[in-house]
Amino acid sequence: MKFERKLALLRDAQGAVPVQFAALCTRRKAGRIEVLLITSRDTGRWILPKGWPMAGKSGGETALTEAWEEAGVVGHLAGAALGSYGALKELVSGKPMPSRVEVHPVRVERLAAKFPEKGQRRRKWMTAKKAAKSVAEPELAALLRALPRG
Repeated sequence: MKFERKLALLRDAQGAVPVQFAALCTRRKAGRIEVLLITSRDTGRWILPKGWPMAGKSGGETALTEAWEEAGVVGHLAGAALGSYGALKELVSGKPMPSRVEVHPVRVERLAAKFPEKGQRRRKWMTAKKAAKSVAEPELAALLRALPRG
């Protein structure tokens, strides 16, 4: 049984909303903060690198691992979780599943040329203001708008 199916069955049995962990990857360029967004593999919309909990890893460690796998981020955690946002994860069946996404700040040291999901996604640096306009989730957009500009 696929992981998503097991997760959906568990959620239905418990009535709980599953949690994913995202990396809010930032760098400072020309005196201002920029945010790294990537495209989702299925729809191509702009998102943060994120994933399901990993055994033996904290939420922040999971977010950092996802940033590496999905975007080639080499960096470090830059503090505690900034907050969370609601999202709909589309399952293989096409059925949407609500989830909460906990957002962890990641300071990017560099982007690797080779990484596990290279060729499956695009990645782009943008201002927090532009990133907020580019994402679909209103709560994530609010988190991005709350970032300092410089």
